[in-house]
Amino acid sequence: MDQFLPFALPDIDENEINEVVDSLRSGWLTTGPKTKRFEEEFSQFIGKSGSEAIAVNSATAGLHLVLEAIGVGPGDEVITTPYTFTATAEVIRYLGANPIFVDIDENTFNIDPLKIEQAITPRTKAIIPVHFAGLPCEMGEILAIARKYSIRVVEDAAHALPAVCNGSLIGSLESDATVFSFYATKTLATGEGGMIVTNNADIARRCKVMRLHGISRDVFNRYVSKTPSWYYEVIAPGFKYNMTDVAASLGIHQLKKIWTFKEKRTQIAAYYDEELADQPVILPPKPIAGDVHSWHLYVLRLGEPLTITRNEFIEKMAEKGIGCSVHFIPLHLHPFWRNEYKLKPSDYPRSLKIYEQAVSLPIYTKMTEMDQRRVMEAVREILEGNSK
Repeated sequence: MDQFLPFALPDIDENEINEVVDSLRSGWLTTGPKTKRFEEEFSQFIGKSGSEAIAVNSATAGLHLVLEAIGVGPGDEVITTPYTFTATAEVIRYLGANPIFVDIDENTFNIDPLKIEQAITPRTKAIIPVHFAGLPCEMGEILAIARKYSIRVVEDAAHALPAVCNGSLIGSLESDATVFSFYATKTLATGEGGMIVTNNADIARRCKVMRLHGISRDVFNRYVSKTPSWYYEVIAPGFKYNMTDVAASLGIHQLKKIWTFKEKRTQIAAYYDEELADQPVILPPKPIAGDVHSWHLYVLRLGEPLTITRNEFIEKMAEKGIGCSVHFIPLHLHPFWRNEYKLKPSDYPRSLKIYEQAVSLPIYTKMTEMDQRRVMEAVREILEGNSK
């Protein structure tokens, strides 16, 4: 059998490696000059006047920091989707608040704006839309609802770099903040890491204080000061959420290639679409005019004529040496969320339906044309051999 083709691989070259080595030789392993440079270059990339980028050690940390900064607390409610990774909702619980789940639009896999307004109560503090797979949510509608009810909007853009909504880069919209993920499988990979982007000075200030133990001064500036600058004050019980210079070294060069990476994934998605057009499957949702999909994921839905389940399909792909995955198991099916909020599978029927059909195929920039053909040959063979 051919060598196993994994579901995802980061695309690292000598530029990242040399930058990491430079950091190791410099003596700066934790938050330092490379992190500051990465933040500045990321802010420039987003391109929104007055916006600030704040590097953290994960998107989970970023979401937690932003929700804390906007004052989410015990008894509050935050509206989000059940069709996401648990981190989106767990950070709400960190603060003693409750997630209010709203089902998805079956055509986009994103939160349905038409259902958001129905879920708003006097306790609603914020909305967290999730740009699933890299397809932008309908942010115009979501932001209009938020303005109508004076509710904050925090975008979970873990999949959405670089994605565009109505001609504007995700991260440059009128949300209170946007949080990106740089996990090893993401479109920009630093191993672990994330970035908060906001043009709200108060949110930025609070996030920077709380990401490192609630210390009132930037630790990096204290350490590089030419004069005695040892004094600091702890002004809040903060967290340990800072990014390291080693991770930032990767990010600096990953960012330079982000549009090239996006084009490669777009080409792979187009090839998959072409190869599967005549198969009993539902192809992934596409962006509307004015939007750009980042194609972090390629999520196929298996059609009705098949005689095998989604799980069996994944097993057969593994037998052919190809890794697949499922994004996501909806939160209301997991024991904690199901039991804590007394949820039933039928409560979010669209999320349940998509989940039961969905399989994520490999889509990453290191895939060769031969890799792509191998995936499609395997998919077509399994589909054609297991159709009614």
